[in-house]
Formats: sequence, structure tokens, C-alpha cells
Amino acid sequence: MSDSSVHLVDRGRVYADMGYVLDGYSMGSASNPNPDHETAEFVVWNAVVDGPDQTLLWDTGSNPKAGDGYWPAPLYDAFSHVDAAEHTLEADLDAVGYSLSDIDGVVMSHLHLDHAGGLEAFAGSDVPIYVHEEELKFAYYSAKTTKGSIAYLASDFDHDLNWRIVHGDEHTLFDGFRLYHLPGHTPGVMGAHIETPEGDVLIAGDECYVEGNYADEIPLGPGLLWSDRHWFDSLQKVKELERRTGGDVLFGHDLDRFRSFGSGWNV
Repeated sequence: MSDSSVHLVDRGRVYADMGYVLDGYSMGSASNPNPDHETAEFVVWNAVVDGPDQTLLWDTGSNPKAGDGYWPAPLYDAFSHVDAAEHTLEADLDAVGYSLSDIDGVVMSHLHLDHAGGLEAFAGSDVPIYVHEEELKFAYYSAKTTKGSIAYLASDFDHDLNWRIVHGDEHTLFDGFRLYHLPGHTPGVMGAHIETPEGDVLIAGDECYVEGNYADEIPLGPGLLWSDRHWFDSLQKVKELERRTGGDVLFGHDLDRFRSFGSGWNV
């Protein structure tokens, strides 16, 4: 059993239509051709994993200038991070008792703009930035061409960073902290299994935005899904990990789920 702790870091709120998150949520029909749409409140979060010999940061949140023209206007209109300006990485880390200088490494679940917006804080340093091979390739392909996805911004990750590339399906960072490749939302999403004295933590991340993606196996909406087939296979991988470990499953943006875990585990 690893003597690790997982500190949850609240990085603010995003408002978006539930139809983006749960496929078919507000689809019209012959009897109801114009259904009501529901805008929901979602959380952006990071985590500090304090291990026996190193302290790792999970993701870096949105750039504080997201609502000031930094994010593409169509994307911000669909996913409004309304309080991004109030949530700098340095201030939010300080709120849970850490500083940037405490961070020995950063694990990027993926490089979408609500996860990679704080990477510039580590530019020019020797802090390792762990990212899956498939994610880094797709991020650059998307940001540097007119193909791929609008959700990648070169200004988030095209810095002098100490990239550490994760290959394959699994990667152990240290005893009690293992990464898993979970393609579907993007080609290179990573989740994690973290052991703590208070129980195991399973980070599903954006493989499952909310409870409905996991419990009801409803896919993400088409705008958030790179591959439906890969998404389903990754979902089964997370569910098998839960059956095997009994761990708490942490979703990518589910506010109620995030709040249910309080400050984290072993904190």
C-alpha cells in the first residue's frame, strides 16, 4: 500500500449544454420536435498526488484568459469557463497548501485547452511533463493544421517543456501510481489508479465527463468523441479496474461527484 495522498484542486466552473456531454440527451422526435435544452454546471479540477518521494500535479486547468479571447469564440460560446480569470494555477495550488515549486512532475490526462492551460508555468524548467504519445501527436496535428480538433491550442503546450512520453497501455510512475491509456474522448487520454491508505482512487477523467457516461454507459456527445469504439473499450477497462480494486472513480467534470470526495484522499 502506497502512503500517498490525493489533494483535489478546484479550478472553477464551466457551463455547457448537456447534449454535448450525454449523446442524444435532447434529441428531437416526431412527438417533440423542439425539446428543451438544459445548460449544466461542470467543474474543472486538478489534483496533487503527494507520493513517498515526489509530488505530482494532475493536469493544469484552463488559461485564466479563456474568457478574454484566448479560447476560440465558438468554443467558449459552447463551453463557458465563466470564472477562469479567478483561478490561476498558482493561487489554486496555494489554496490546498502547495506552490509551483513543490511540483516535481506534471501528468497530462490530455491536452485539451481546459486541461493544458497552465503548462506555460513549467516552460524552461526541468519538471517532467508526462503525456501519452498518441495525445501529443494529435494535439500538434490539431493545433498546427486545419484538421483534428479545435480544442487544442498551440499556445497552451508549444513551449520549452520537458516532455516525458508515455507509450502503450500502462505506465507506472511509482509504486501505487499507475497510468492507463483510455482513448475515446481523444486518441491519448490517460487515466490512473492511485493507492492511498484511505482506499484506491481511479481517475477516469474525460473518458467519463459525468456519472451518466459511466453508470449508464451513454457515450459523450459527438463533439466530444474522437472514437465511439475506443471510448466503449476504455470504459470497460475503467469498470474492470473498479471491480478489481473497489476504488473511488473520479470523473472528468461531474461537479456533484467532485464535491462528494471533499478535499481528497489521505489529506
